[in-house]
Amino acid sequence: MIGKLIERPIAVTMTIIAIVVLGAVAIGMLPVSLMPEVDIPRITVQVSAPGYSAREIDRTMLKSLKYQLRQVSSLKELRSEASNNSGIIYMEFEHGSDIQYLFVDVNEKIDKAGLPKELERPKVVKASATDIPAFFVNMTIENTTTEKFLELSRFASDVISKRIEQIPEVALVDMSGLSLPEILITPYTQKNRAMGVSESTLISAINANNQQLGNISIKDGHYQWDIRFMSEIRSKADIENINLNINGRVFKFKELAAVTEQPARAKGMARSDGKPAVCMAVVKQSDAKMANLKSSLNTLMADFNKEYPDVQFKVTRDQTQLLDYSISNLRNNILLGAILACLVIFFFLQDFRSPMLVTITIPLSLIVSLLFFFVAGISINIISLSGLILGIGMMVDNSIIVIDNITQMRERRVPLKEAVVRGVGEVFAPMLSSVLTTCSVFLPLIFLSGIAGALFYDQAMAVTIGLISSLLVAVLVIPVYYYLFYGKSSEITKNRYLSKIQIFDYHAFYEKSLKWVFRHQRLVWTIFLLIIPATFFLYKEIDKSKLPPVTHDDTILYIDWNLPLNPAESDSRVELISKKANEFIAHRSSYIAGQQFILSHTPELTQSEAIVYIRANKPEDLVEIEKVISNAITSLYPQATFRFSMADNIFNMIFSDKEYNLVAKIVGKDNNPPDPDKLNLFLEKISAQIPTLYIEPVLWQEQILLVTRPEMLSLHKVEHSAIHYAIQNAARESRLFSISHGTYSVPIIMGDEESFSSDFTKLSLKSAAGVDIPLTELLRESRVRDFKSIVSGNEGDYYPLNLKVADRDVKDVMQKIEAAAKADKNFDIIFAGSYFSNRELIKELVIILTVALLLLFFILAAQFESLIQPLIILSEVVVDIFGAMLFLWIFGSGLNLMSMIGIVVMSGIIINDSILKVDTINRLRREGYSLLRAIITGGTRRLKPILMTSLTTILAIAPFLVRGDMGSDLQYPLSLALIGGMIVGTIVSIYFIPVFYYNIYKKRSK
Repeated sequence: MIGKLIERPIAVTMTIIAIVVLGAVAIGMLPVSLMPEVDIPRITVQVSAPGYSAREIDRTMLKSLKYQLRQVSSLKELRSEASNNSGIIYMEFEHGSDIQYLFVDVNEKIDKAGLPKELERPKVVKASATDIPAFFVNMTIENTTTEKFLELSRFASDVISKRIEQIPEVALVDMSGLSLPEILITPYTQKNRAMGVSESTLISAINANNQQLGNISIKDGHYQWDIRFMSEIRSKADIENINLNINGRVFKFKELAAVTEQPARAKGMARSDGKPAVCMAVVKQSDAKMANLKSSLNTLMADFNKEYPDVQFKVTRDQTQLLDYSISNLRNNILLGAILACLVIFFFLQDFRSPMLVTITIPLSLIVSLLFFFVAGISINIISLSGLILGIGMMVDNSIIVIDNITQMRERRVPLKEAVVRGVGEVFAPMLSSVLTTCSVFLPLIFLSGIAGALFYDQAMAVTIGLISSLLVAVLVIPVYYYLFYGKSSEITKNRYLSKIQIFDYHAFYEKSLKWVFRHQRLVWTIFLLIIPATFFLYKEIDKSKLPPVTHDDTILYIDWNLPLNPAESDSRVELISKKANEFIAHRSSYIAGQQFILSHTPELTQSEAIVYIRANKPEDLVEIEKVISNAITSLYPQATFRFSMADNIFNMIFSDKEYNLVAKIVGKDNNPPDPDKLNLFLEKISAQIPTLYIEPVLWQEQILLVTRPEMLSLHKVEHSAIHYAIQNAARESRLFSISHGTYSVPIIMGDEESFSSDFTKLSLKSAAGVDIPLTELLRESRVRDFKSIVSGNEGDYYPLNLKVADRDVKDVMQKIEAAAKADKNFDIIFAGSYFSNRELIKELVIILTVALLLLFFILAAQFESLIQPLIILSEVVVDIFGAMLFLWIFGSGLNLMSMIGIVVMSGIIINDSILKVDTINRLRREGYSLLRAIITGGTRRLKPILMTSLTTILAIAPFLVRGDMGSDLQYPLSLALIGGMIVGTIVSIYFIPVFYYNIYKKRSK
């Protein structure tokens, strides 16, 4: 077939052009995303129970819900957390579960839970990539006053949000930080008492004038009319003008009570760079393209800046920046890697035509690969592009081998056409074997459990597609153009300029060094045997984690002051600590206490909590920011707890790597809830035993408990409801009704001008006899302390002690905590955390490596029809793994998902050189060469292609050693493992494999 194909270059060229056109069209239609689309197997159930304590929510609601939800299929983990007024249940499922079916099943189970009817039905939230807003837009104004900010809030709600939602790619604009109005009715107490007007009279008058009666149909001849009666309150003036008949005299409502429209008391606030702000989270449509959304929003923001110059618009937390930067850097790395690979080929082949043939391989193989991407439904993302980059070095390998073998044929005076046909035929079988062995290493990666396996399906498929494409190009395209380029040349000539670049004769050096190795075989075997324990030593010493650290310039600071602060005090504290790091901060957004967001992208905050989003001037400044703020909090507010975490993005969401590396779950004896006072003493003992370990303060909440005095209630004939109403009224929590204004509603509140504190001596109510009774005579006040949040899992209620411990110290810390628990005798300890899950992942990858090596053995045994020769080739993998781990250790990286994938991949790539070498030695022996002569001649013939293929692979991935974006950071440990293994593997292939082969067959040759 090759003989006929090389004589039809025009037909081949036309076919290539057709494929390129199809590929170009497919590339334009390929979706671009940061990560592959995968179902995230997580569902959360959110319970809202205003007025209930954390303990009540846990016992009366979450317990019954969990009983039902544990019956949902494929459930991997279930954990609940109860706090005042709300509770949440986290459910994680086995990967691959039908999340749509599970969502329906969870809803059905909630309906069977039998929750109190007065409560709102729990919300069920399915984790999705669209949960993370594409952008946040902050609106601020200069010289903010209460009235101006109220106006800004209305403007944002009525105008700006609506215009953003008109963008086709936008699904929703979720807002917080709004200042909403309320109408406060404050009765003139002294005047009303003199006239005998009670508050109930005022409330009845309001309700009587706020009626919507149904329609009445009246027939009028041939017509029928609907008559509607309406007496509805729509404004402050409507309330003020209500008429009341008091003792035969008509009064206006405003004569009996002050009616004031004012900003409602804020349960929380939002700030942008220290200014009060309206924060808008822009949520995109699930099928919308990020690039289109960004372009539309940028255009709209430019229009806003022109139309509303007095308002500042700040776009923050731009998810498209991460996508654009990572994808563009990966594309640049592909280009740079291809250029470096081509330079190597120019220097080795010392000819312009042969490298031109090889350079055809890269773009053509990439186009064919992307065409297959389109057919297979794979998107362009960080994972698939990294697979293509891995494939670039291997793409040119096949072409180098074909060109080099044809060239060697011509050097042995074989005619050109015969040299092309025989040259391709000789190496096709070992090349096919090499492709199969590499693919056999990649394919087991898709059997990784969980989301990691689904994600790296893209990488495995990308490499497989790239290798098959390059094999097809090397076998079907390269021979045609080789024959076309060299058809008029009867002899091989080197370029006179390139030939001068050669620094030394590497063939002569190789023969001398190989002979030296054969003379010192004991030393070679000693080194080989010492490498085995050294590999185990490195495995024990090297750090292990789920994922490598990723460069980012932003962070989220979560603070709990561990005190019942009001929002204003919390805000002033946040401003104080944030300003200490101002010189390193480019932007910060603060979210203080309760927020108004509808969706769950921002956690619900209690009055003592705050979240600060911080973007640094540059990534290196984040360390200083965290250091300065940490020191400020620990010195100024030692009772507070805080943590920094990476800002949300789709990568973070998929892998959810926010877990502490060690979590000690403290459970009371016999599965009873931990006793708060005993827990405090226990934590002090742990801190005394491990003084270097930072233990977060326990999050407490202190509550005022009011107990009625039944004898006094009976004496003064006071109802319980009257006490409740008096306190509610004083706290401005007595809401009569709300007036709807489209996007928001204005509550009508009955109460005092100033909200009361916990001082009850100022409050009183009227008895049945008309006497003012101080509440202090009717109530007893006490204070109780309990956990701020109650966490529960399969172990029952427990207290999570989150610890940051170095991997090497984890076992020692665990032993000391267990010893403290045994001595205390009040608690049991259950350990969890990423330390354990990371090791499970590493073990899983080791099993996958073992499976991959077995597959390699089967393929090689089938190719060589031998059980010995595959062992010769695979023996180098042990040394190569040592080289990979040595590089990781030297350069401060560790064992993680990416570096282990690099080791697995390297094991498949590096043996390709040895496959070709052993195949060449076997062929030479069949031609009559002696054993030693066949080994030396085969090694010399394969030296150039081995060096070229190794260097092109190394240089193709070398750009990843320059970090600075998510794509490069993820591939950095993978590149280190590959480069370390390739460097060591190349040395092993050209020196150790010949020695091993000789020792196996020297007795048989005699």
